[in-house]
Order: sequence, then structure tokens, then C-alpha cells
Amino acid sequence: MSEPPLVRMVNISKSFGRVAALKDISLEIRAGEVVGLVGDNGAGKSTLIRILTGIHTPSQGEVYFEGRKIDAFSPHRALELGIESVHQGFGLLRSLSIPRNIFLGEEPVRRFGPFKFLDLKAMEDESRKLLHVAGIRTIQDINSIVGMLSGGQQQAIKIGRTIYFRAKLVILDEPITGLSIRESDHVIEMVEELKSRGIAVIYITHRIDQIFGHCNRIVILEDGKQLGDFFREKTSIRELEDIIRRGEVSNGFTQQGGVGAQTQRA
Repeated sequence: MSEPPLVRMVNISKSFGRVAALKDISLEIRAGEVVGLVGDNGAGKSTLIRILTGIHTPSQGEVYFEGRKIDAFSPHRALELGIESVHQGFGLLRSLSIPRNIFLGEEPVRRFGPFKFLDLKAMEDESRKLLHVAGIRTIQDINSIVGMLSGGQQQAIKIGRTIYFRAKLVILDEPITGLSIRESDHVIEMVEELKSRGIAVIYITHRIDQIFGHCNRIVILEDGKQLGDFFREKTSIRELEDIIRRGEVSNGFTQQGGVGAQTQRA
């Protein structure tokens, strides 16, 4: 019997008053899979992710994680399950050092009788290991203030932290916006590192070309609806961009076997 998908979202809808933000979305994600979530502004990407991270409760539908139905939605519950988010510009306290940021809320302590103290040496040693995993070789002082690091270094630290704390699903929300070409390449290398470790990745972007070559599948949303769930090797950037422009999958593509190789997960 095959393993259940890591995440299974079934017929998810979400309304805010009379506004339907999501309409009957179904999606599966397996361990070690990279799924690109694309669509224009207002397509529903953020709302879908906020359900997965426990910020919103779906108005309708069911969410399963490792085969178990999730009934209690909260950010704390999502973290317990191993769901982590990495947002551009958020997630680090710029005035604190690298170790204090990495272990924020998870600081190791030493005990002396009834007293507890931060184990600063353990934090520094483990932070060096994390920087190695993240591929950062240019930081000389492990206690550097995070606000002094480049945008790419900060993103790598955030992604590396998800590996260190054994995340099972990492959501990357426009992770290379504003980064240089070299920094962007480094973030994409981190995506491959997550994949190699069996960690599932949802990569949110407006631009398919940023992630196309590294995805297993691409899911397109439009106006809260799911236009398709496409295997990368059976489609092309041009076909997918054309779907986003038109807001629909044409019968022509379906009959030609390009984008027609889509798989709608139910």
C-alpha cells in the first residue's frame, strides 16, 4: 500500500462575507516534491497558503496531513505538523544576531541549580553548522547582526532554519523578489537541497520561469479557481503563461497533449 500524500486538500472553499476567495480547490503534495503555485494578484494563492499555515479555517472542504484530517487550524498547529513559511522581508529580527534569530523561541538553555541560562556556545556552534548547510561561506563572524547581511544571505538563513528544525513542508512566498542574480541562484539551490532531503516545497510566484525547471508540478489559480495541476515534463513555460493570460485552459491544448497532460487532483 502506497504512502498517503504529505498534504491533501479536498474541495477547499473560503469566503469572506460575500466574497469567495477560493472555490473548490483540490491539491495533493508528496514528500520531496516541489510544486509551483502561480497566478496573478487576487488569484487566491495567499488565501490557500493561509489555510495550510493555520491562519484561516476553510469555509468548506477538508485538509489532511500525512493521512490525518486536520480539524483544529492555527499557526501553532501548523508548526507542530512541520509546516514552515519563508516570506521575503519577514521572519528575521534585523537587530539580533544570527544565532538569536535561528533559535528564536527555541533557545537551548543550561541549568545551574534553580537557574536557567541561554547556552550561547551551543547556539553559535549549531548556527555554524546551519550556515554550512545553507551554503553561506562569506560570514566571518557568527554573531553578525542579521540586518547587516545581504538579502540572499537572510533568505538562505531562513530556509536553512527550516532544514535544521526538520520541517516537512516549506512554503516559499516570492523568495527571490528583489535579490541579485547570484543571490537568486543560491535560493534556488536551497530549493534543490530541500528536495534532496525529502522536504516538500510550495513555491509561490508570479513568474513561472523562475521555478519551472525545478518543479515537479505547477498549479495555476485564477480568481479563486484552480485552472489546472500540470506535470512539468508534459508542458512548457509558454503554454502555462498562455493559460494565465487567458484565464482558462483551451480545448486546443487539451487535445494536443501538451498542457492536456494536466492532472486534476480530487
